[in-house]
Amino acid sequence: MPALEGSAAGEGLRICVVVARWNGFVTEVLHAGAVSTLRECGLREEDVTSAWVPGAFEVPTAARWAAESGRFDAIICLGAVIRGETAHFEYVAGGAAEGITRVSQDTGVPVIFGVLTVDSVQQALDRAGGKEGHKGEESARAAIEMANLRKLLA
Repeated sequence: MPALEGSAAGEGLRICVVVARWNGFVTEVLHAGAVSTLRECGLREEDVTSAWVPGAFEVPTAARWAAESGRFDAIICLGAVIRGETAHFEYVAGGAAEGITRVSQDTGVPVIFGVLTVDSVQQALDRAGGKEGHKGEESARAAIEMANLRKLLA
């Protein structure tokens, strides 16, 4: 039985990184890790486009624009939603998650969910290069693998 798996080679791919500016002290680190990983995996500087949006709630809209443009093999969505004292967290985190999922399913373009949804600043920092890994780097690797798998399945 054939088994297909996307490779980790980024040569020839074009990827858009959509990044929320809100909680920039976290998202800028996620972005730097994602872009660095994409370059390490073989993408050229001109094949990586970064699109900055106000916050995580706006990420799905920009991701849809990028996916529908036909210019990109995958989209990476980065943001950081940190729980506060109101229900705002649930609306923003849920809207971002649902929207990002919908973009990928509606367009068929791999859209990677790299939005942190955490209870504290420390948890966010732990996932942006701290003791819990680096979600930006992980998202870049997932985007490359999924873009390559999509080509194999086309």
